[in-house]
Amino acid sequence: MKITNIDWHSKLNKAAHHTSDYNSTQVILRRGQAFTITLNFQTTVQPEDNFTFIASTGLSSAESQQTKVIFHLSEDAANGWSATQEHCEPGCMSLVITSPANAIIGRYKLKLQIASGNKTSSALLGQFVLLFNPWCPNDDVYMANEKERQEYVLNDSGIIFQGKEKYIQQEAWNYGQFEEDILDISLSILDRSLNHCQDPSTDVSNRNDPIYVCRVISAMVNSNDEKGVVEGKWSGNYRSGTNPLHWSGSVTILQKWYRGRYKPIRYGQCWVFAGVMCTVLRSLGIPTRVITNFNSAHDSNINLSIDKYIDVSGKTLHLTEDSVWNFHVWNESWFTRRDLGSFYDGWQVLDATPQEKSKGIYQCGPASTRAIKEGHVNLDYDSSFVFAAVNADCVTWIQHSNKRKERIYSNTRKIGKFISTKAVGTNTRVDVTDNYKYPEGSSKERQVYKKALKLLGVRNTGRRKKVTKPRTRFPVARRQNMAATTRKPTVSGKLKLDASPVIGQDIPLTLALQNLTADFKTIKVKLKASAVLYTRKPKAEILQWSRSVQLGSEEVKEISFKITYSQYKNALLDDRKILVTAVCEARQGASLLLEKDIVLQDPLLTIEVLGPAVVHKATNVLVTFTNPLSEVVTDCVLRAEGSGLLKEQLKINVARMAPMETSTAEFEIIPYRSGIRQLQVDLACIRFSNIKGFVMLDVAPAQ
Repeated sequence: MKITNIDWHSKLNKAAHHTSDYNSTQVILRRGQAFTITLNFQTTVQPEDNFTFIASTGLSSAESQQTKVIFHLSEDAANGWSATQEHCEPGCMSLVITSPANAIIGRYKLKLQIASGNKTSSALLGQFVLLFNPWCPNDDVYMANEKERQEYVLNDSGIIFQGKEKYIQQEAWNYGQFEEDILDISLSILDRSLNHCQDPSTDVSNRNDPIYVCRVISAMVNSNDEKGVVEGKWSGNYRSGTNPLHWSGSVTILQKWYRGRYKPIRYGQCWVFAGVMCTVLRSLGIPTRVITNFNSAHDSNINLSIDKYIDVSGKTLHLTEDSVWNFHVWNESWFTRRDLGSFYDGWQVLDATPQEKSKGIYQCGPASTRAIKEGHVNLDYDSSFVFAAVNADCVTWIQHSNKRKERIYSNTRKIGKFISTKAVGTNTRVDVTDNYKYPEGSSKERQVYKKALKLLGVRNTGRRKKVTKPRTRFPVARRQNMAATTRKPTVSGKLKLDASPVIGQDIPLTLALQNLTADFKTIKVKLKASAVLYTRKPKAEILQWSRSVQLGSEEVKEISFKITYSQYKNALLDDRKILVTAVCEARQGASLLLEKDIVLQDPLLTIEVLGPAVVHKATNVLVTFTNPLSEVVTDCVLRAEGSGLLKEQLKINVARMAPMETSTAEFEIIPYRSGIRQLQVDLACIRFSNIKGFVMLDVAPAQ
């Protein structure tokens, strides 16, 4: 029974399994769904011939671990695999093979044994890759809505929201899960995990479970424990790698890691980790999206209180590892929670940014959004950390020169604002805050908060009981030595921007103060402006001054000042973020802390496609941009990328730009995939970076 030809019907099977977009010659299938193979034989198949199929995955496959499955023609095996004969002609047999909806995902070999009379022959029919299947109702990742499947599984580009609570910005991101080698890279990430190195057989046998796969990926996307994909960096310079702001997609990062023999790629920050993880999980078939949480708490000791300490000049004191980031980006993936119960099915939070260890490794999730909303912080995995990120209370203290600590600010509503993701089918922002918590200030929200405190063993004062050991440099138990009372403020104030802040121009501001009493007051004001990261961590001091302000009875006084370009130009070469703080002290009454986050606006960059976009037909793109500075800039680089439009990232050198000069750059694209495509462009030079734009193209099929 010699087989003369094997036809895997690649095009037909890929279309049926929604895998046609993968840029690969491999047979790529989804579990829980039938596929067709046609075999041609040298001789006629006899009715008494016995056909046995063996599908195996992993290096040491075994039936006991379901990494090796044996099933017979026209019999439903206990392991869920089956093979049926569709039709048979002399010397030809068409087979329909079905894998179970809970099959292990990964690379498979399929063998056939034929017993004919007293002879047995065997042949390797081929290899295939099996993925999760959101189209299969019995798969744990099943997603019922077709438009959502198109967005969260098949869309290879997207939007990641950044900025701050009151100035939300769109950043385009090229996920590129169907690009060359990306699926192989995603499977290699699983094969290089700590779990796989320690026990390969058990690791592979667990890959039928999206909970397990997602948790492994969340650990492997960062490089902290397992020489994973991306190395994070939030301080110093990035000369030994790539500034995280310069990345516009995952494809280049993953390909560099793969082709560079798995050396971690430098450098990433939260949106990079989230973008890469979205690519990997979508490539494996798990519906995934990117989430941005504005005013995101990093509660290192999980006591649901973020304590910030400053001195009398407004300088941040590092007495705790707690922090509040302007925004933080993580992922959500969609699947059932068989470990917790059906109530917790749906969107699950995953975070690859290395912040805190979970079970000894820098990984986070999956944490059910239902568990987070209901305050069920005792449930796997890491729901307490995510709950704190969106719900922690915020407390600010001044440490005076005599070591006395004065609580000057407490806010239960600051954390977890405008939790955002890209809409299905469009680039607009969708607010998903309601998925994470009840309305701020409502009785239900406070009830859930108190429930979480109780489950964590934390008293309402913010002090944790001895259930869990605190991990801050400043022990929680010592908070009893701080000022126990908060004096009533006698002065109110506000920091205001007088004009939209634009890079290259001075930034005008006003400090407005009002005396809330009938008494004459002298207010000591200490003002500081610092360049900060999006984590609000200071990078460099830009401006500092102090003065006394006289306020009569209930008087309002405004003080105008500005931050000049010459003051901030050397401090804002990367992030364009400034934090202004003013500490106002009166002899009587509480101290007043005022803060103003400033994000300098991007100069205008326009992208124009000069002709119709058609598969395999060249068309030109014109990019127009302006030097926003009153000085010459040199060594500018324009980068462009986009899945389905450019095979690799394109770089164009722009040698010199005169002050305020408008320049253009033109390049050619040859689309190789039809449909809606996203083209991203990024302009960077020594004096400014991260001037980005994108355009959506509707690429027509080849004519």
